[in-house]
Order: sequence, then C-alpha cells, then structure tokens
Amino acid sequence: MSPVVVGTAIAIDDDVFKLDVLLAAFVAALAIQVGVNFANDVADASRGADNTDRVGPTRAVAAGLITSRAMWRGVVAAFAVAGIAGIYLSTVAGPEVLLIGAASILAALGYTNGPAPYGYRGLGEIFVFLFFGLVATVGTRYVFDGSAPGRAWLAGAVMGLLATAILVANNVRDVDTDRASGKRTLAVMMGQSASRVLYAVVVAAAFAVVTVGVVSGALRTTAMLALLALPLAVRPVVTVMTSDQGPALITALKDTARLQIAVAVLLGVGLIA
Repeated sequence: MSPVVVGTAIAIDDDVFKLDVLLAAFVAALAIQVGVNFANDVADASRGADNTDRVGPTRAVAAGLITSRAMWRGVVAAFAVAGIAGIYLSTVAGPEVLLIGAASILAALGYTNGPAPYGYRGLGEIFVFLFFGLVATVGTRYVFDGSAPGRAWLAGAVMGLLATAILVANNVRDVDTDRASGKRTLAVMMGQSASRVLYAVVVAAAFAVVTVGVVSGALRTTAMLALLALPLAVRPVVTVMTSDQGPALITALKDTARLQIAVAVLLGVGLIA
C-alpha cells in the first residue's frame, strides 16, 4: 500500500485527487499483492522450495492447509478483483492503465511460476524495484489524470528500494533452504555475507534518493521529513548484518515493512506540505 500512499500524496499536491480513484488504486494494489503471494505459495510448494526446513511463516500449500487447485482459484479471484479495479481506473485515465495492470499481473505470475521463473534466477530484486516501486508509485499518480511528473519517479525509486530491501531480508533468511531446493535467488548467488551488505546499501540508498532529490530541487525541502524514519532502520539493519537466527530475521523482515510504511507516510506528508 505504501506506493499508493506516496503516489496519492503527489496527486493531492497537484490538485487532481479523487477519492474513488484512490479507493480503486488501493483495491488493485492489494489484490495484486495477494495474488502474487498466493501464486508464490503454490509455486514454491510444487518446486520444493517450501519444506519442513523452512524458517519463515507457514506456507499454506506446503503445510497441507489448502490444495494447489484451491490456491490457484484464489490466485484467479485476486487477479480478477485487480482487473475489475483496473477497468474502472482505465475509464478515468485511459486504456494505458490496463497495460500497466496486465504487465503487473504477468510479472507477479512470472516470479516463481512458468518454465523460467525469474525469482529462481536472481532477478527478483530487479522486478520488485520496478513493479513494487516505480510502476506502483508512478502508476498510482498516473491514474488520477494521466500524467507522471518527475518527482513521482523519484518517490517510486524510494519505495522500490525499500520493497527490494524486504525481499533481500527474506532471501537472506531463506538462503540455506533455497540453495538446497535449487532456488537460485540473488542471495544464493551472491552468498549470505554479500547479501547482508546489499540489504544495508539498499536501505541507505532509499534515504539517499530523498536527500539527493531535495538537494537537486526535484523534491521540495519538506520531503526530508522521510528521514525522520531513519531510527526505524537501525534495528533491522543491525539484525540482518549480524544474526543467523530465523526468528530474528523474521522480525527484521517485519521491521523493514514497517520502515517502508513510515517512510511512505512521512514522504507523502512532505510532498504535500
């Protein structure tokens, strides 16, 4: 939801905000997120990436809580909801919105599904940055009036970096089980030590983009409010850099998500103020 918050803040500042568009954008974003998680759940179970050695939260198909067939019905339902919201948004901003939605759904399905899932080839972080950062943020701003100002791209980069940090933290936690199952995430390819450094760099880069944006004049000075979230970055960065314990890394994953929410709200306020 964080990219939607930021994209909407820019729309408010541009005086093109519409409540119905915001609600439809929220529904579409949430439905796509649910759909991609359902699809990942069933795909990882079928490929053996989720098993009894998993340290993360329980995955439904692998744990036998739901059948693969039933989960696929959930995937279809989630993307159908996203599609309905997308059709509504296309009546406001044009048919290009449908292309954005279709690309997002294809990217969601391609993460762990299909003959060549990119999440198994070390490309997950790139796609997360693009679709959960740039596309989600700029796309949200676009659906209000069919425009995509430059500061939306900068804000999208901030959201994309923090979304990428979430995935990096997840893959650091799962590196051993992913390697054993043949899932070649970026963490598996780089190694755990380098991936820990990558996590810290990506988090720092998010705040650096805000700072550079303000210094360059691309973002107004009040966007620096986002830096008030910096203290929330300390615990997850320290944990990811130093801990090998599954429960601690799960907490770091949650902390990173909370960090993204905090940055989104503060940046959004700063972009409006």
